[in-house]
Amino acid sequence: MNTYITHGDNAQNKRKLIIVSLVKILIGGAIYYMLETIARGYSHWTMFLLGGICFLSCGLINRWLDDEVSLWKKMVLCMIAITILEFITGIIVNVLLGWNIWNYSGMPLHILGQICVPFMFLWYIISYPALLLNKAFDSIAT
Repeated sequence: MNTYITHGDNAQNKRKLIIVSLVKILIGGAIYYMLETIARGYSHWTMFLLGGICFLSCGLINRWLDDEVSLWKKMVLCMIAITILEFITGIIVNVLLGWNIWNYSGMPLHILGQICVPFMFLWYIISYPALLLNKAFDSIAT
């Protein structure tokens, strides 16, 4: 577990944790928004938020599991977390709000056009640099 949430004044630790989490959301959101813009030619502000929350989630998984848990297992957990977050976001922004930001209906093994197996594999691959970046950021933030 990282020292920035275990040592010192409790209120100070909470503030530092909030700041670190917000910075991670900004970093993850910016990276995902940029990657999607390069791949698709455009993105949406909700993808910035989703990318940031997914990046933060990978960092939490990495922090909660000790170094004895293999990297590939952490990557599987990140893939599952990202897929769940993508499904929830898709139901809200695409189905309930009707914004039609993405639609995987043409992809194999999709659920309601919001998630699909091919993108789950992409999330698995993307989780590797997300875990490494989170670990590097945590070492700087301590």
